[in-house]
Amino acid sequence: MTTAKTPAKTPTETIDIVGPEAEAHLDWIALTDALAAGHALPRAEVADTFLYRGADTLLTRSAWIDGLGLAIKGATVMPGNPDAGLPVVNGAVNLFSDRDGTLQAIVDFHLVTKWKTAGDSLLAARRLARPDARRILILGAGNVARSMLEAYSAAFPGARFEIWSRSAASAERLAGSVATGPGAGIAATAVTDLPAAVARAEIIATTTMSSEPILRGDWLSPGTHLDLIGAYRPDMREVDDTALTRARIFVNSRATTIEHIGELKDPIARGVIGAGDVIADYYDLGSGRFARGSEDEITLCKNGGGAHLDLMTADYILKAWRGRQGRP
Repeated sequence: MTTAKTPAKTPTETIDIVGPEAEAHLDWIALTDALAAGHALPRAEVADTFLYRGADTLLTRSAWIDGLGLAIKGATVMPGNPDAGLPVVNGAVNLFSDRDGTLQAIVDFHLVTKWKTAGDSLLAARRLARPDARRILILGAGNVARSMLEAYSAAFPGARFEIWSRSAASAERLAGSVATGPGAGIAATAVTDLPAAVARAEIIATTTMSSEPILRGDWLSPGTHLDLIGAYRPDMREVDDTALTRARIFVNSRATTIEHIGELKDPIARGVIGAGDVIADYYDLGSGRFARGSEDEITLCKNGGGAHLDLMTADYILKAWRGRQGRP
């Protein structure tokens, strides 16, 4: 008796391996448009998992957006890697078809993280900062600070940047490197007087990962927009209570910020502000609520990340990569 074999299922599309070389085909404005479009779809389902081995961590962040697709972002965090000349964090983003669940692409972890983090805050600035803003202050001098220089330059052409860091030398290095590096043509100057720099800034990005507030609301001038990026744990703050009470407050996602990050969780717990003081998140873009109301108001948006943004960003990167090949 002969048993017929069931033909193996073949994927309906090629599996793309998308690495750093795709960056040359990406555009900051197009990414923010893709993020806005992603938030017009049904609300994402998200979940995180953590596994530990001593100081080492395996983190997976998963998201499913009906009509867009599925993503699993896996990251390993190995604090001992620098001793071997390797990055502490490594990983990849797996993209799956919303239609049939087949694997569509494996996208470079660092590429997705860079463009997701900066693009997230750039979307807020495009909606909340004054269109004529050109004086931009970056707090911090690491990789995220460098990404924000690139991102803001795309939306605010001709902007002049000031960079402040707790290490003046690192601020000097970043300001000097953008003259000849990937952001060639960006006008950037290192500064040491933080209160004065805050007072003259029209857009401010905080990228410091500080556990204590370093920016005081009393320093802010009317009409300023703040993008808060660095704090990501319940015990982290970058701005003080006065900054929050003076500003109209927005977040990228209520689900990833209000009960999870000290920037909001701490002052809400102490009654300084309430959860209801958060005016809107990106799922309110379509209603028009996520917008500046007047020239003089101070606006503040907390960037809390989220696996749904990894999915939207990785999907944008894949489409840009395929587009440069003339593929849908």
